[in-house]
Amino acid sequence: MGECKATVDAGVCKMITVIKAKMNADGYVELEIDSECPNILRMSWALEPEFAFMVVEAPMNTTQIYKIASEELPHTACPVPSAMIKAIEVAGDLGIKRDVSIKIE
Repeated sequence: MGECKATVDAGVCKMITVIKAKMNADGYVELEIDSECPNILRMSWALEPEFAFMVVEAPMNTTQIYKIASEELPHTACPVPSAMIKAIEVAGDLGIKRDVSIKIE
């Protein structure tokens, strides 16, 4: 069963989020979120385990993660929802562990 840990420094807010994704025995990926951001924490409480293939193949606006993010996060540019999707992809054995970065200049 796959596992992934992603740590996100969200930028200007300086709030760190640690995402732990682990595939369970039924093939669903569960997320454990530890965040300094109260909005991310509130979002994480609503997340249910997901079948990785269904998440990575779905249109972005139909995923549970982005639907809940739309309701709970006041900042559209927050990189944490994207990191959650990447962690699900890796834990679901659909992607490799490779860092992602955004360089702002």
